[in-house]
Amino acid sequence: MAVPRLMTCVLALATLTACTSGVSGPTGGEPVARGVAGGPGTARPSTGTGTTAPPATALTPESYKSELSGRKQTMTDAIDSMMGARTVKTLNTRVERAEEALRGAADELSAMTPPQEVKAQHDAYVGSLREFAAQLGSTLGKVGSRDVCTPGGVLTDLSAALKQLDETGAALQAAGDYPADVVEVKAAAKQSRRLSTGKFIKRENLNGRSSLQIDNGSTRDAVVTVMRGGTKAFSIYVRKKGKYKVRGVRDGNYKIYFTHGVDWDGKNRAFTRDCSFERFQKSVKFKTTYTASQILWHDWRITLHAVSGGNAPTDPVDPESFPK
Repeated sequence: MAVPRLMTCVLALATLTACTSGVSGPTGGEPVARGVAGGPGTARPSTGTGTTAPPATALTPESYKSELSGRKQTMTDAIDSMMGARTVKTLNTRVERAEEALRGAADELSAMTPPQEVKAQHDAYVGSLREFAAQLGSTLGKVGSRDVCTPGGVLTDLSAALKQLDETGAALQAAGDYPADVVEVKAAAKQSRRLSTGKFIKRENLNGRSSLQIDNGSTRDAVVTVMRGGTKAFSIYVRKKGKYKVRGVRDGNYKIYFTHGVDWDGKNRAFTRDCSFERFQKSVKFKTTYTASQILWHDWRITLHAVSGGNAPTDPVDPESFPK
């Protein structure tokens, strides 16, 4: 079975010997009046005129504003909560809640009779709310499959529906200062942002003797995070098909995590699309040994892609447990 590879070797500073290895790297019809004439069970002939329910009384502008305001707050709170998600797992839950909030608000507003002068704007606004909720449901599936991984990525995926909601909300507001501005954040265009290979996102002092060679032969960029106990020693960016050697690693036992993905969001320190989270099952130990004539230390090499003969299995990591 092809798995990532992790190798160690011992170097002697006194001899400056290079490290080498033989190991390869989700009808109708009109309503009719009916009654009784001449006895039980006898239907009275229809007059053909029929009867209809009286039209619903339209809300006054003040009442309509009050109804809109209450629902706007519910929807805005749900969307703000979604935008505050810090992990993919939390984002999944909050997208689902936002979908339910907008769908429920659309149903409630649809049952209302707005002031006659804004009926057209009201109907358009309700329609865009329904469409936005439907698109949230579609994006929810993408979050679950890790195709979309951050709040910003969600908004980008919803950009067309969000634009329509903004436009219909603005039209309703302009018709009478009605509170219909539900979404206060803007969606960015789809991007593919990247850092350069070897760019540290976080690091402590690297004043040790050891090194960690990272080989990312996969089809997506990666960020490798190395933990010593509960301390993050460093996090480093390595582009797809890229390699980098981290020098000066201090002695200690380390756990190595890595995330792959597309479009690095520097603010949230996460990939916005096509993300995955893993860690190596084995810890690695860096140790310096001093003798009378030599100084010996351990170097390690890891691959972030499966290779034949690999000896370092990896496990998927719950995004909630991935080092922040």
